[in-house]
Amino acid sequence: MSSWKKASKTNQKTHRERHQPEARAHLGLLEKKKDYKKRSNDYHRKQKILKILRKKALNKNPDEFYFHMINSKMLASGHKEKIKPDTHTPEQLKIMETKDLKYVNYKRTIEHKKIDKMQSTLHLLDSANQVRNNHTFFVESTDEVKNFNLAARLDTHPSLLNRKTNRIRNSDLQKLNLPDVSSEALQEKKKIYNELEKRLNREKELSIIQQKLEIKKFLKDKTAKKPKQIKPGTKDAPPVYKWEYKRKK
Repeated sequence: MSSWKKASKTNQKTHRERHQPEARAHLGLLEKKKDYKKRSNDYHRKQKILKILRKKALNKNPDEFYFHMINSKMLASGHKEKIKPDTHTPEQLKIMETKDLKYVNYKRTIEHKKIDKMQSTLHLLDSANQVRNNHTFFVESTDEVKNFNLAARLDTHPSLLNRKTNRIRNSDLQKLNLPDVSSEALQEKKKIYNELEKRLNREKELSIIQQKLEIKKFLKDKTAKKPKQIKPGTKDAPPVYKWEYKRKK
């Protein structure tokens, strides 16, 4: 049946659109309804946007401050964002100018392994005492609040109140037999902790340098669209950029 319909259409008259009259030929092709609808919808869409913008302009307070006033400048092409320069420490500048990304990554890996090795041999109990937290005690009356003795409540020596770990009770202190520790051993332990602190600072510094070099490498890519800067780089953090989203296959 479908083949008969196709065969019957072979002899039918070809439909032709009405063309532009000769007197109006200088105006170009005759606009059809579908073309008019596209033009009309576009016109009304723009009119709605202009109406919203006109309303916002009327309701705007001219004395209101906003950060775009100082973070942008007016050029011939329009408003342009002011790009704040990145700040670096002298050490970061020295390494970034003389060494490449692979070298920084290599040195950071070495520092990270040494830190893990040192932390596995040290207890690091004092680091828990640096964390601030609250401990609430409940009493029965206001007199107990005035005469509250924290050392007696915790049953420990007053010099151990600031400790959050290894806070020994008074009964255990009397039974405790402490070994004799030489001053040389204490000095050696202190030296190791100081070295660990320096290595932690060094690893953090190398991490910031590595991130800055990686962003610098991405910015050199001329094929990608230039990203928008969200935050400038500081001594303690790399700059933050926002790239245009691109779907990968």
